[in-house]
Amino acid sequence: MTRTIHYHLTYTFLTIALPLPSRAAEESRPPNFVVIYADDLGYGDLSCFGHPTIRTPHLDRMAAEGMRFTQFYSAACVCTPSRAALMTGRLPIRNGMCSEKRRVLFPDSGGGIPADEITLAELLKEQGYTTGCFGKWHLGHLPQFLPTKNGFDAYFGIPYSNDMDRLNDVAPKGREAFWNPKVEYWNVPLMRDEEIIERPADQTTITRRYTEEAVKFIQAHKDQPFFVYLPHSMVHIPLFRSPEFEGVSQRGLYGDCVEEVDWSVGQVLETLREEALAENTLVWFSSDNGPWLIFDLHGGSAGVLRDGKGCTWEGGMREPTIAWWPETIPAGEVSLELGSTMDVFCTCAALAGAKIPDDRVIDGVDLTPVLTGEGPSPREHVLYYRGTQLMAIRWGPWKAHYYTQDAYGAGARLRMGQDPPLLFHLGHDPAEKYNVNADHPDVLETIDAIAEAHRKNLDAPPSQLEIPLPTDP
Repeated sequence: MTRTIHYHLTYTFLTIALPLPSRAAEESRPPNFVVIYADDLGYGDLSCFGHPTIRTPHLDRMAAEGMRFTQFYSAACVCTPSRAALMTGRLPIRNGMCSEKRRVLFPDSGGGIPADEITLAELLKEQGYTTGCFGKWHLGHLPQFLPTKNGFDAYFGIPYSNDMDRLNDVAPKGREAFWNPKVEYWNVPLMRDEEIIERPADQTTITRRYTEEAVKFIQAHKDQPFFVYLPHSMVHIPLFRSPEFEGVSQRGLYGDCVEEVDWSVGQVLETLREEALAENTLVWFSSDNGPWLIFDLHGGSAGVLRDGKGCTWEGGMREPTIAWWPETIPAGEVSLELGSTMDVFCTCAALAGAKIPDDRVIDGVDLTPVLTGEGPSPREHVLYYRGTQLMAIRWGPWKAHYYTQDAYGAGARLRMGQDPPLLFHLGHDPAEKYNVNADHPDVLETIDAIAEAHRKNLDAPPSQLEIPLPTDP
């Protein structure tokens, strides 16, 4: 799509010949990319996705100026595997970034993203991009796994979830530490590149500081293609917000944290506008998994969708997603096309002119036709994994559950095989209440064929999440 570039000239008494930017040069420069990734944000937690009391004016404007996806999925229902999929365009089962024993990486984990995986940052660096990561990484905390060893020029953030490194001799027992959190209850480190600069991280200012670092990076690298990855720690428990956001939301502490993330989005988008970068920058906003429901008012909402974090019901993996690129993405579009966070990898690679790796299976697809309004999504199905188990498959509007397991909580330990699989029409029944498998054996037959084809092309390596932390000799 052609974008119009306006030049404004000021004349004085003396005419001076000033070199103007070449239109060809401007149009030949590949777009910048910004990926903003919330943590544990529910499908129903934004006002533009239907929340009645949380105000998200900047995300609402982003949606009004861009495209809101209503059928967009994370590749996993918890942190580490979902982030691995976003960075590589591959299901976590393909690179060992999932497990049945340990759902995510911990401070005592010795594994991380394998060296032979190709991240989006590495792919874009080959195309001349400068790259920065500002926020929660959670793909390995040992030196070889950090962002700076996986394609990022700069890193500022925490290496794993903000509830890890809990100080049990300081914090109250049980959940009391989460209901009234204090910074000193956790010893999570804040890092710059490969050095710890603050421990414990002051989480009351962490959303603001991630944002400031991302904004400075954009301003410093505005004259060259850049990729900014901004994975927020919020709204993962324990919940913290800056003093300026204390008590601003009718939704309480959780709403305050969401509204500060919304502020952060506004800061990034306004910087792009001020630096005349908006029309050459694709910005994505999404979440790593659904809301952590067992934390009551400290967890979010999946809206009409069923259940939340830790399961493969819709509330665990369907994410509130927005794409923004003025004058390229039609403003105000609501897309019903299927999409996945793995597609961010392929879409950005294609727009940057990068070659998608052909020596491995890539599970993402290029969503450029959807973004430009020129065609449908190439994605025909979604695979729902919990750990290493394929639990469900969506094909078009249909979703078949081979196994069911509820979100984190007492029911999460009870995995039930379904024979025949449960079947739901997600267009008619997004809450997955009405099993219609008896009426559509032909649909189940088609989905069975998708499952069989996937298994034939699957060679799962050992889990990185089960590798213990090396001990000193």
